[in-house]
Amino acid sequence: MNNENKPAEDKNSRRKLLAGIGALGLIPLLNFGFFSKKKEVISCAPETKKLRMLMQDGTLVEVDASKITGTKEKISNKQLQSWIKKEL
Repeated sequence: MNNENKPAEDKNSRRKLLAGIGALGLIPLLNFGFFSKKKEVISCAPETKKLRMLMQDGTLVEVDASKITGTKEKISNKQLQSWIKKEL
């Protein structure tokens, strides 16, 4: 009788061992997903909207949108060509 119960007990103990190893293997996966702290992002300076503007000599510069005042009307090609200083 003792010999008949021994293989069944070995199978149960192996199953328990494998289940325990599987449960311990899940702990690192749970640690990354659920228990990780969210990092707060601290901004050093407030973001400002920059606009690209064309200078009179033909170079592009970035300017704060808050510094620009005036009307927002489009100019014609002739006005633009007469405004740009051409250096040959």
